[in-house]
Amino acid sequence: MNKHSFRALIGVFVLAALLITQSVYAQNANTELISDKQLSLDEAITIAVANNPQIKRGLLSVDDADQLIRIAYGEVYPEITSSMNYTRNIELPVSYLPGEFFGGAPGTLVPVSFGTDNNWQGGFTVNQTLFRGETIIALSSATVFKTVQDESLRATSQQVITQTRIAYYQVLAAKEQLRLQQAQIRRLEQNLKENEARQRAGLVDNYDVLRLQVQLSNQKPLLIDAEYGVDAAYRNLKAVLGLPLQFEFAVEGNLNEYDILSEGNGNAENQTIRKIDQMNPYTYQKSEFDSSGLEMFRGDIRVLDASLELKDKEITSIKSRFLPTLSATYNLQWSAAEPGAPNFFKNPEPNTSPNRFQTVAVNLSLPLFQGFKRLADVQRAQIQRKDIEEQKRAALLSAQNEVASASEAINRSFETASARKQALDQATEGYNRAQKRYENGLGSQIEVTEAEVQVRQAEVNYALMVFDYLTAKAQYDLATGQVPFVDTETDSSN
Repeated sequence: MNKHSFRALIGVFVLAALLITQSVYAQNANTELISDKQLSLDEAITIAVANNPQIKRGLLSVDDADQLIRIAYGEVYPEITSSMNYTRNIELPVSYLPGEFFGGAPGTLVPVSFGTDNNWQGGFTVNQTLFRGETIIALSSATVFKTVQDESLRATSQQVITQTRIAYYQVLAAKEQLRLQQAQIRRLEQNLKENEARQRAGLVDNYDVLRLQVQLSNQKPLLIDAEYGVDAAYRNLKAVLGLPLQFEFAVEGNLNEYDILSEGNGNAENQTIRKIDQMNPYTYQKSEFDSSGLEMFRGDIRVLDASLELKDKEITSIKSRFLPTLSATYNLQWSAAEPGAPNFFKNPEPNTSPNRFQTVAVNLSLPLFQGFKRLADVQRAQIQRKDIEEQKRAALLSAQNEVASASEAINRSFETASARKQALDQATEGYNRAQKRYENGLGSQIEVTEAEVQVRQAEVNYALMVFDYLTAKAQYDLATGQVPFVDTETDSSN
């Protein structure tokens, strides 16, 4: 995506975010925030791109680069200044001339006053640079600097969208933990209620009831921890979205209903998550990842490439200081003098009319020696360029490692998904059988408890597997530079 279409996309995100947030506030006449607003993943990304402070700062940097381009072009245009000066001689200056000039004796001095009581002077001066190496290079450097800021904005957008996706998935994972703890509490309370009834009927002893009471007491602190975990995940998501903590909403999605092996959109609750996940399709692969496209798509590497180009312009600009500077000056001035009291608002006296004069000058400056400063400046700029090259090499190595790590995490999720799903189905079936056996007097409460623990563990394992996959996929998109809404667009057929 080129920089013009990307800036247009940012504008669309801003408008969409305003509509989303206004729709939340409009549901209450007192502008009180409500908690039944469902926020999908694409809406969260829209709000983050339009409202995240990092992206807003990036946009300001781009606007600042536009002004720097105007400043660079200002060096090419002529500089026009005007001036006006009035001098009142309270006492005329006195000079001494030899007396013989006025018929006096030799060796004597005669005081003579020069000047007038009132002096006016004003006019215009135009300076035009005809040739200056740094000025010419500055024009192209400003454009390259604008490119650096555009690439920085793009890289920041990639990072913010990835942070939003991961923070969104963390909320879903925390909600899943809470849901599983709530389900566990409900199952224990139901079992406790049924066993208390069986105890009263004389079918079980007190120990079975006590065992369930202890298990229920141990689960309640875990439920409280899960509730605080949900709150913390929502706060983190709000920080990424750039929203105040008072802004209440609920996210859409269910990790336990998300099948990473399915190619369809699944249920409606996970449809948006699936659509964004498939914007940059991933194919299960064991071979090494082809890293040839990292320089083209990775935001941080593209910033370093632009920085290298900018540093080349800086080196050329420093070298241009060895060249001469040629400029021209045009000066148009008026001057007038008047004795006695100043006459500001009356017609000038016959002999005090202003006199006009014009001058044109061409200035050539060639610095010959500045104590090796210019040579040192060139060397420093070349050293800094080599440093950027090393940064790029380190960034490529880090990018390759990030892609490999994310690919391994995705592959691991693919390889374990079937087993996790099968374990969940088997644990659920085992719990149902243990419950029926216990109800029919063929099993024990220990069997039911163990089966219930296995179901909870299987549900947690499956949800965490889905969370690990979605997080790894978001990191993979960032590592490859193929982040949804920045580098990839949704298919219109979807």
